[in-house]
Amino acid sequence: MLRLSISDIISRIQSETCFEAVSQDYAFTIKIADYAPYICGAVHDGHQFRKSLWENCLHSEYDRWYEEDPCTKEMVQSHPIVIAGCDSRFEYDLNRAPETAIYTDAWGKQLWKTPLKEEERTLSLEKHKAFYTVVHALVSQIENKYGKALVFDMHSYNWKRWNREVPTWNLGTANLDNQRFGGLAQAWSNKLGSMQLPGDVKSSSKINDTFMGNGYFLKYITKHFDNTLVLATEIAKVYCNEETGILYPEVVRAVEEQLKDLIPLQVNEFR
Repeated sequence: MLRLSISDIISRIQSETCFEAVSQDYAFTIKIADYAPYICGAVHDGHQFRKSLWENCLHSEYDRWYEEDPCTKEMVQSHPIVIAGCDSRFEYDLNRAPETAIYTDAWGKQLWKTPLKEEERTLSLEKHKAFYTVVHALVSQIENKYGKALVFDMHSYNWKRWNREVPTWNLGTANLDNQRFGGLAQAWSNKLGSMQLPGDVKSSSKINDTFMGNGYFLKYITKHFDNTLVLATEIAKVYCNEETGILYPEVVRAVEEQLKDLIPLQVNEFR
């Protein structure tokens, strides 16, 4: 893996060079093993939280982990194009617009002991901007190459906080052109629901049941690219114990192995 500046990353994308890199400030990773017609993104996979924020943060490391999406990069790591955040959403949220990307409170609890200094906010927002500069270049290259692109926007959610039965997989489509892409979204939901997971972990899938697909990653790409479909795909955290932080690697691996088959099938349908 290389460590590259944003300009170097974009230059490699525009010349269709295959590479794997971390950004110069270690904010995100990108892997391009082949310029395939689809991209996998895991914007909430990161857990890094810069040291200058530690003493001012009221949330514990567990509090932060609980709201992040651990292992979502791992679930798609075998695919040819993967871009993923390294920093915690508590530092800046890549799935929110710049004006709301830095939390003042999170899930009903104040985040900072004292308001963030302007230089801290500026540093975080520069990382946010750099990430989307690369996303724009990447989607542009794929859409130009194939005429259209498919993006798998991977997330997870805490299913135990719901007081009703919720699906293993949720697909958010509220911000899609459903007249154009509704059938493809339903096909993807059906594929996810067919997964076989270890032990007594069942697999079910619904559309707009727990989340509607209102994230900025989807909205940004959809706004700027007419021929790119973003599938906001959320897995309930059945692959870990939400209350203790223990991960279940056999479930993570089962998801990864089955996505190796299911994602290419969906890409073929899209094309």
